[in-house]
Amino acid sequence: MNGFAGTARLVRLALRRDRIVLPAWILGMAGFLAATTAMFAEQYARHPALLVPDTRIVVENPGMRVLGLVTGAHVGGYALHRDALTLAVLAAVMSMLAVVRHTRQAEELGREEMLRAGVTGRYASPAAAVTVAFGANLVLALLLGAAMVAAGQPVGGSMAGGASIALVGVAFTGVAAVASQLSSTTRGAIGLSGAVLGLAFLLAALGNMLGTVAPDALRVTSAWPAWLSPIGWGQQMRPFADNLWWPAALAVPAMLLLFGVAVLLLGRRDVGRGVWPERRGAAHASAALRSPTGLVWRQQRGTLLGWSVGLLGFGAVFGALSEEIKGLEGEAAEWYATFGSGGGLLGAYWTSMMQIAGTAVAVYVVTLLLRLHQDESRGTIEPLLGAAVSRLHWLRAYAINALAGAAGLLLLFAVAMGVAGGQVSGGRMSLVGDLAGAALVQLPAVCLLGAAVVVLIMAMPRRPAGASWAIVVFTVVTGPMFGPSLNLPTWLLNLSPFNHVPNVPAEEAAAGPLLGLALGALVLSVAGAALLRRRDLVLPA
Repeated sequence: MNGFAGTARLVRLALRRDRIVLPAWILGMAGFLAATTAMFAEQYARHPALLVPDTRIVVENPGMRVLGLVTGAHVGGYALHRDALTLAVLAAVMSMLAVVRHTRQAEELGREEMLRAGVTGRYASPAAAVTVAFGANLVLALLLGAAMVAAGQPVGGSMAGGASIALVGVAFTGVAAVASQLSSTTRGAIGLSGAVLGLAFLLAALGNMLGTVAPDALRVTSAWPAWLSPIGWGQQMRPFADNLWWPAALAVPAMLLLFGVAVLLLGRRDVGRGVWPERRGAAHASAALRSPTGLVWRQQRGTLLGWSVGLLGFGAVFGALSEEIKGLEGEAAEWYATFGSGGGLLGAYWTSMMQIAGTAVAVYVVTLLLRLHQDESRGTIEPLLGAAVSRLHWLRAYAINALAGAAGLLLLFAVAMGVAGGQVSGGRMSLVGDLAGAALVQLPAVCLLGAAVVVLIMAMPRRPAGASWAIVVFTVVTGPMFGPSLNLPTWLLNLSPFNHVPNVPAEEAAAGPLLGLALGALVLSVAGAALLRRRDLVLPA
């Protein structure tokens, strides 16, 4: 039988299974880009003289070039500098999850064995997964381009901008296909793909930071490390300036080459196994594994380490930019001033960075809490509850790890930013303490969002992930980073918990809002626990 027999049918099956998830990813990213591009277009329509100096600030600052390139003073190019890295990472994550879901996860849950029992070839599942992910990125490229056109940007640059983001997703479609063959678990495949994504970001950032600035300070020629990264390939397309399409062509051969590697690896392993052998566990469990809390910690410590490294790096970069912020004028200075004026422009900048860290840590918390659903849907909770562990102990274990992890990540970001910011500000080490307090102020809002996700998981046990991520996106879009700039109504802004966080250190901390957020988190946590006690578990048949 042909090894690819049945691929078309599996493509239809995958599209049916992802009929909600993939459109949500694509439309969410397109809507975000349309809104932020329109925001920048309106901003520079009111103050056109600021576009050139704002662009030069980005080009001349190596730290700002970590986020991407700007080629010339163009509204669309400036908008992509602010958004393209975030969207490229999201496109990669969307592709990675889609491929792993239909390959490694299918094997882990026993679905692949059932498919192989029919008229389905050995390579049909990875071929179908790669086809679906590739098609999703094509649609993403078109919709991202259309989003920028709708915001008033030129068609050529808009379409090149959409392609520069989608090509990252195309490349990581192949990365995930290989990772699914190497690892024997879903979590391992996603972790390995995520590590490659982190390396791609570092290479692109290093190439941009080491790049050469043009004499007019409106263009950067990246150094060679950027060409080793799919993220760097997208940035070298230079939308709204050169509109180079040939770097996009690198992504398809890379995907096909990696898919070929995945096919070769698949032919050399058994179903359900990975190429890399599973590590042998210890003969005796450690003391930490004798409690549900220790078990959850053991399962998520690798993820927490990855987040720690990322926030440590970003904290150091944003702290090093502190000296540059002092020279901001015009619209950029006015935007930072919305976070408070008590600490001056620098205090407002530090406040805005703490807001970014708070929303980032909230994503980590939601990712961790959604494992509650995975434990239930995969049946791994059943042997745990069969021992001397209650449902509430199981929920409490996740809550403790989420709270401790969030606090640790916030403090790590604050310390890195405080040390780097203190060094460029003349050795001001007291900044570490100030920023640590400002970081912990974000914790009640993060807890409230996490508690809301717990309620969703307990109220919608079959499909809570989509609704949970919708809440995260809503709180970010309506939060202090985007909500006021999008001119959203006050009642809508008030629904985001991050809009109620005091603007520390730009302003004094107010106890009232923090107590209100903490009380809300407590009430929602109690509601989630009550729902868990009153319903049946949704276990696999």
